Amino acid sequence: MNFKTLGSISIVAGTAIGGGMLALPLATAALGIVPAILLLIVIWGISAYTSLLMLEINLRTGIGDNVHAITGKTLGKVGQLIQGGSFLSLLFALTMVYLMGGSSLLETRLAPLGLNLSNQAAVLLFTLVFGGIIAVGVSWIDKVSRVLFTAMVVLLVLVVAFLLPDVNLSTALTNTMSEVAQGNELTHLWLAAIPVVFTSFGFHVCIATIVRYLDGDAISLRKVLLIGSTIPLVCYILWLLVTLGTLGGSTVHQLGGSLPKLVMALQGLVESQIVSQFIDIFANLALITSFLGVTMSLFDYVAELTRARSDVAGRIQTWLITFIPPLLCALFYPDGFFQVLGFAAIPLVVMIIFLPIVMALKQRPQNLGGYQVMGGMPALIIAGIIGVLIVIAQLMVALG
Repeated sequence: MNFKTLGSISIVAGTAIGGGMLALPLATAALGIVPAILLLIVIWGISAYTSLLMLEINLRTGIGDNVHAITGKTLGKVGQLIQGGSFLSLLFALTMVYLMGGSSLLETRLAPLGLNLSNQAAVLLFTLVFGGIIAVGVSWIDKVSRVLFTAMVVLLVLVVAFLLPDVNLSTALTNTMSEVAQGNELTHLWLAAIPVVFTSFGFHVCIATIVRYLDGDAISLRKVLLIGSTIPLVCYILWLLVTLGTLGGSTVHQLGGSLPKLVMALQGLVESQIVSQFIDIFANLALITSFLGVTMSLFDYVAELTRARSDVAGRIQTWLITFIPPLLCALFYPDGFFQVLGFAAIPLVVMIIFLPIVMALKQRPQNLGGYQVMGGMPALIIAGIIGVLIVIAQLMVALG
């Protein structure tokens, strides 16, 4: 396995893990560990399948095409409008999520050093430092992502190893949802958890970029997507065991969706200052790797949509369009991390389930050859039903 393939796996896994790693305990605390893990496995299955479906469509349409061009060739202008609206709203929402989450963790990180930043200053600093990496191109993002992702995985292993002895497995596995919520409240928490878990596997936004980066090598790309999507599943399961098995579902539920509170609660479990720093750095790396994957895809899409030149002026123009809208939202809506991550599920369903199904139904009768994901029509129908259920869950949560 070459370095480009390894780098691509790190981009896929890192894009998924960021916000999901930190939001999952907050979203699933009331469900109990076993139901939460079962939900993770189901969502992982649909995410892995739809990623391979998007790979099939991308390879048949044209290597090097972005999602906008792919949709235009397959579904015309109407499809492009639907796809464009979904893609932009999804990536702007996710970028906003990571700016809010990253800035809140940055504030907490710098406070012990005597740097008491306001939320607005932290958002701006995070955007300029880590957003600046996006302007240099995918090859550099690959290198940075590879280093950061490796460091994140190492820290995750260390944190899990230190916290696992504190996990009360029998209590965690027998923990029932009724201990935290009952009746209508429990139903609401289930509905709220489904979109957040689904969004936590939203690595699909970088598929078109990676197809171009790996020159359309179907075997390598299939390996990248399957390994890249399975790594987050394993990490999420371990993370839920550690967080819910040590803090307890009711304690995590009472944190109210606050990332800094979750990090501080975990730090309170360990006596070692070094391990406490590991937890803090890990939380920051989880967000940064996901931020890089999402914003790389948004930057690429905006560049293609605006037909921007690849010179310095063109890249600055693309950078401003990429970051100004989510930056403004993050500045004036600083506490919406958890809520916005759930909202992102609706455009994500449209983009990675509904539209790919329609495109596959249009492409497959043409017998274009090449790679095709297994499952046929039954798999497409099951994927469509799951997509409808996710949208219904999000709408019911939004409507109260």
